[in-house]
Amino acid sequence: MHVKLNEEQRLLKDTVRQFAEEVVRPNAKEIDETGIFPRAYYDQAGELGLAGVCVPEEYGGAAMDTISYCVVIEEISRVCATSGVILSVNNSLVCDPLDKYGSEEQKREFLTPLASGQKLGCFALTEPGAGSDAGGLLTTAVRDGDDYVLNGNKVFITNGTDADIAIVFAKTDPEAGNKGITAFIVQSDIPGFSRGEHEYKLGVNASGTTELAFTDMRVPASQRLGDEGQGFRVAMTTLDGGRVGIAAQAVGIAQGAFDEALAYSKEREQFGRPISSFQAIQFYLADMATEIDAARFLTWKAAWTKDNKKRYTLEAAQAKLFTSEMAQRVTSKALQIHGGYGYTREYNVERYFRDARITEIYEGTSEIQKLVIASQVLRDA
Repeated sequence: MHVKLNEEQRLLKDTVRQFAEEVVRPNAKEIDETGIFPRAYYDQAGELGLAGVCVPEEYGGAAMDTISYCVVIEEISRVCATSGVILSVNNSLVCDPLDKYGSEEQKREFLTPLASGQKLGCFALTEPGAGSDAGGLLTTAVRDGDDYVLNGNKVFITNGTDADIAIVFAKTDPEAGNKGITAFIVQSDIPGFSRGEHEYKLGVNASGTTELAFTDMRVPASQRLGDEGQGFRVAMTTLDGGRVGIAAQAVGIAQGAFDEALAYSKEREQFGRPISSFQAIQFYLADMATEIDAARFLTWKAAWTKDNKKRYTLEAAQAKLFTSEMAQRVTSKALQIHGGYGYTREYNVERYFRDARITEIYEGTSEIQKLVIASQVLRDA
């Protein structure tokens, strides 16, 4: 595994950073305060190839590797975590399973506009009574001729307010447990599809998080993703990739907070000198820089493992666990370096502090990551 970016990846990083600074950063504070979904920004990101980074060119993607994808999500999240997770969901949780499990017809019809940024996707797995217990979902899909009739509710769906396409998981055989779950490609403009109100949250406030409801919604059998009963496997393998994306997001949040704290420590004076000259602040900065680098390389290891066609469940869970908890520690120190000013809305560091918290929750809580890691370690012992 290489620990340095190659020339193509460095060029990508520079390009995405310029986009992040010129397009994303100027609106980051406003969308956090208003909760308005930044669809115009997403459209621009799609034009740069950021909506389907790893998708083959024949299906509208940029055909890059997973480390490149991590670079994209980190650079965007460094200035706006909301924008980072919008892209992460479309890439990891929507394009990735369509590319892996979709038929040729499904790829042409659905993956191509999603990967090119012409359409936006969401991943509808979580329900009011089924979060960490994904197998406990109650949404049903009953076969009726050439269609499935979908009924149920999903909650906390990122991109849900604006998504054109949803990957939805439902029980086709309620008696079969996890083996009775099936995945579907669902279009939001079909009768029976409805959305709830946008959820205003502690952080990543403009990510379009909402409830989705399906009432006697007819979904053509041709839009089943994978085989009937294969949905739980589709969900779990998709979440492996999603966890790599969230790990990159956490690294980006931490890097953004570190950059703010480093600059502030050089400018802020106490006792007649910059606070960066005090050992306590230097120790904070040293710990933060070290943890960010460790988290980044752990994320890249998971990405490298995926790119080399190896099972990466363990690496993805380790990256997600470490980076999300690292982001909490780093953003807390960044806020502390700012002192009282860090607790105000005048500085961006309080936003980083709030945004970091969700990385320990979505796409598998830290507790779930520990269970996954333990199961993998014990299996290989």
